[in-house]
Amino acid sequence: MHYTKKQKSMLNGDEGKGVQKAMEILSALGKIYGAKRFIPVESVQVSGVSYKNLGEEGLDLLNDWAEYGNKARVVAFLNPAGMDLVNWETLGFPQEFAVKQLRVIDVFKKMGLQPKCTCTPYLAGNKPGFGAHIAWSESSAVSYANSVLGARTNRESGISALSSALTGLTPEYGLHLDVNRKADYIVKVKTGLDSLSDFGALGYIVGKKVGGGIPYFKGIKCATLEQLKSLGAAMAASGSVAMYHIENLTPEAKNNPVKKDISQIIIEELTPGYNALNTKTNKIDLVSIGCPHASYEELKQIASNLEGKKVKTALWITTSQDVKKKAKQTGLLAKIEKSGAFVLSDTCIVVAPVWEMGFRSLATNSGKAAFYAPSHCKLNVRYGTLSQCIDAAVSGRWGDD
Repeated sequence: MHYTKKQKSMLNGDEGKGVQKAMEILSALGKIYGAKRFIPVESVQVSGVSYKNLGEEGLDLLNDWAEYGNKARVVAFLNPAGMDLVNWETLGFPQEFAVKQLRVIDVFKKMGLQPKCTCTPYLAGNKPGFGAHIAWSESSAVSYANSVLGARTNRESGISALSSALTGLTPEYGLHLDVNRKADYIVKVKTGLDSLSDFGALGYIVGKKVGGGIPYFKGIKCATLEQLKSLGAAMAASGSVAMYHIENLTPEAKNNPVKKDISQIIIEELTPGYNALNTKTNKIDLVSIGCPHASYEELKQIASNLEGKKVKTALWITTSQDVKKKAKQTGLLAKIEKSGAFVLSDTCIVVAPVWEMGFRSLATNSGKAAFYAPSHCKLNVRYGTLSQCIDAAVSGRWGDD
């Protein structure tokens, strides 16, 4: 790798131990992946925030980094934490867990990272422009940034993203380069797509088929922001898709983003996706909407579905601080919470200690949440449309089961 004079100085420790360690990590990554140089990044999003995932060893490691005294050099957000950072007690999060989680947030703040814990930073004031180089970690955020915004990021680990925050740099490899942003598969969609759950089911199927490849979709005529984030999140969960193209929709689709002699996949029905994401359970303990974090438009739809209803089981709607603040200012939050539902910020059920809180079954319209909940949370899952999930929250049961 080529180093500028300043980068060599950073690597030699002239700008602090934390910067030195960060440069060592980024240099190792660059050498592994054949990068020739470093490039500056405009923003960072760091994963590994929930104490549920970090544990004591992870917290100790973060404390070590914070002790070096170095601060983030670029805008740096955090991935969802393991609880609502403000209303955790009202929601019944264990106090012992809460104390540890708040310590994690304090350590990140000490390093100059903003305590905005969201998987949709592009809805919370961190929206990179087309062609911008960034270093983001959360899989659905990476997919959305590359695919829908046309920004450029690899699927960073928590520690590599933190290293980029402290240095403002990332090695130039992978999806930062034009040659690596071309599609590996053409996916012909020959079935209708209406709900978020349809896009999630499609994403699950395609992610399983392409793994870490880049799909180019044909046959998707239109899609909302919310549907695109649902699609990308499910593909990133069932596979490790960090970028996709959609004919006539995504910004790089018109620039011949397809490799020669690539495989074709035909999707004629979504039933396999729905079947794979559902387990047999009729009683519902928890209904979760907002994985990835709900947009303001989603909150409007949820409020409409809840009008005049009261929930029987816990209904958690997870979103960012910014979206929740807007919903409060416009009165939308009050409309939702009148039903008995809770709008949480800064967290996600996948990284929350829901099992320890007594939950055993989940209803969701998120393909990503439905994929991870059995393994990460030990929950039985029912997966379907927003209307089905709201009905489950009101009745405490799934459908006619």
